[in-house]
Amino acid sequence: MKRVYVNEKWCLACHLCEYYCTFAGTGEKDMARALKGIRTNPRIKIEEKDDISFAVSCRHCKEPLCVKGCITGALTVSDGVVTINSDKCISCFTCILCCPYGAISYADDKTVLKCELCIRTADRTPACVKGCPNGAIVFEERG
Repeated sequence: MKRVYVNEKWCLACHLCEYYCTFAGTGEKDMARALKGIRTNPRIKIEEKDDISFAVSCRHCKEPLCVKGCITGALTVSDGVVTINSDKCISCFTCILCCPYGAISYADDKTVLKCELCIRTADRTPACVKGCPNGAIVFEERG
C-alpha cells in the first residue's frame, strides 16, 4: 500500500505541506481566501530538532493502536487507510493517547484530526506531497 514518506535531508521546514493539507480539507478553490484569518489545523505537522526537520503524519499502521483504543468505533481501517467517522467520535481523545507517533491531534472545536491520505480527493494524491516544493514528501509503496 502507498504511504507518505519524508526524506528529512530534503525537508526545508517551510511548512507548506501543513498549508496544503489544511487547504485540502476546506473544499475551496482559492488557498489564500480559504485560509485567510483562520487557524490552520493540518493533519501533517513539521517538527524541528537541531538541524533536522521532519514531517509527522499518520503511518496507517498494519495493526493501529488508535483503532484498537477507539471506544466508539469511529476509527476504522479500510484498504489499509485508517479513517475517522466524525459522527461516531465523542472526542474522548483515547486515539491521541494510543498513537505512538503523535500523529493524531484535535482542532479548536475538539474534532479529532488525522491524515487520511486525501482519499476523498479526485486524484487520491495527498495534498502535502503535491505541495512540497523540494520533493521531500513522497507517496509511494515501499517493501
